[in-house]
Amino acid sequence: VMQYNFTTIKSEVRDILLKEKGSKFIGFAFPVNNEKELKTALDNLKEEHPKATHHCYAFRIGINGENYRANDDSEPSGSAGLPIYNQLLAHNLTNVLVVIVRYYGGTKLGVSGLVKTYKESTKYTLEHAEIITKELETELKIHFKFSQQNIIFSLLNKFDAKVLNFDAQEDCMITAKLNLSEKEKISELLSEIQYVNFKFLD
Repeated sequence: VMQYNFTTIKSEVRDILLKEKGSKFIGFAFPVNNEKELKTALDNLKEEHPKATHHCYAFRIGINGENYRANDDSEPSGSAGLPIYNQLLAHNLTNVLVVIVRYYGGTKLGVSGLVKTYKESTKYTLEHAEIITKELETELKIHFKFSQQNIIFSLLNKFDAKVLNFDAQEDCMITAKLNLSEKEKISELLSEIQYVNFKFLD
């Protein structure tokens, strides 16, 4: 089954505080589309909270969350990153980074206490996020004759395509973005029009 959309968060969530036995756990969630955005978000947090004991995090990137990592940042193995990651799975979110910044308060929580608190902290942070469904898009390049522009534009309109680029010569070229779910239908219709060439760019 082809997947045409994914669930993520609309915008970043910051400073969601949870206290447990004197320790402070501060939750952050960021929408991220690639490793570069991820690294920027992590670096900025480390600058904002240089004295924090731990910056534990997990992320999922990609339509099926195929790019993922869970990082305990020197908490006991499996006690922090994994509970954060499991909450991303439970909420079926991708293209999301969650970081829980911990300031140690003097009382050890033990592994099970940590697992529970990192899970709760992540859950609480994600409850503050606006969860949205995003359609996957594809780009399309069409070559056609100038006299055909009305046909082409009304076809693109019908599919709610966004025109990115239009080069109007005797032979015209248009680049447009549309929902991936419409790819087959628009291909069928375009291939029935004479003098029209098209290709998908991704």
